[in-house]
Amino acid sequence: MASSKTGAPQIRPGEIWVVDIPHLGSHEQSGIRPAVIIARVAQNIVTIIPCTGNLAATRFPYTMALVPEKRNGLTTPSVALVFHLRAIDTAYLVRRIGSLDAKTLVALRREARKLIG
Repeated sequence: MASSKTGAPQIRPGEIWVVDIPHLGSHEQSGIRPAVIIARVAQNIVTIIPCTGNLAATRFPYTMALVPEKRNGLTTPSVALVFHLRAIDTAYLVRRIGSLDAKTLVALRREARKLIG
């Protein structure tokens, strides 16, 4: 899914991908949704922050509102759920839709650092 023509996925921090997160039967985000790539952990593992279109999620700590822009590829206002930070296999990445600007990525990483201490 996420492989380029050379076979090696071209995935970089700050990119926004549509991902298909497996359902774990809990309150964690799952299903097909946008997610921000935070780090490339290994050849086939990335750390992501899933997003939701439910703007009420901003009531939770460790969230950040994202406004749709041409650059980020989002089509609706979204909330990055930093508290749902997780590592997934790149096989769950469906397609790249855009990327965050540097300022927004720095702010999102700051939230993630506050979360993990």
